[in-house]
Amino acid sequence: MILFPAIDLKDGECVRLKLGDMERVTVFNDNPAAQAKSFEDQGFEYLHIVDLNGAFEGKPVNGAAVEAILGAISIPAQLGGGIRDLETIEMWLDKGIARIILGTVAVRNPALVIEACKKFPGKIAVGIDARDGLVAIEGWDELSELTAIDLAKKFEDAGVAAIIYTDIARDGILKGLNFEGTRALAQAVSIPVIASGGLASIDDIVELIRPENGVLEGAISGRALYDGRLDPAKALALLSK
Repeated sequence: MILFPAIDLKDGECVRLKLGDMERVTVFNDNPAAQAKSFEDQGFEYLHIVDLNGAFEGKPVNGAAVEAILGAISIPAQLGGGIRDLETIEMWLDKGIARIILGTVAVRNPALVIEACKKFPGKIAVGIDARDGLVAIEGWDELSELTAIDLAKKFEDAGVAAIIYTDIARDGILKGLNFEGTRALAQAVSIPVIASGGLASIDDIVELIRPENGVLEGAISGRALYDGRLDPAKALALLSK
């Protein structure tokens, strides 16, 4: 069970949004590389990075910050946000990103996801962000007509390394992870699923390690780590058991 600390990048800074709204932003660190190194020093073993500007613009925007992060850490990192073609995927993998997260393109062009999985085996994850069960795209700006489970099933045999499932209604507001919805998704497909959106405290970690949630690969934590609601040492100690 992996706990992924999140670094969400907006205008070159580490931020957290509320409910995916780019106007409801809190800046937690203006030095993403230092933040990433801090997470590594605390004992985290895998980093989750999102280029928020890129997600809205459909192309990488915070590339310099991502490269600075890669230069500061030795642990693997996964990256999403604005990655819409094979060239960009290959570029980031060549720079040292361990796993690429494809979101909007998974809805718009699922064939590209399948092609990417063949070309870069084990390196492609799918980000499924949902509001009321329906998949949101374009930086959560637009709702599709697909359910999260329907989208996940499209990639059942494609070789997707993981699905990052975010409940938008909980993201950034410390409401607690949507264990029921995430578990249902994990039980519907054989692809490993990572829970995201709303992790609030050590209670979520206790819930995460319950036997019924053993179907999950892990969870992502953002605001709770930044504002001190979640003690990294306690969380990692629990998960290591």
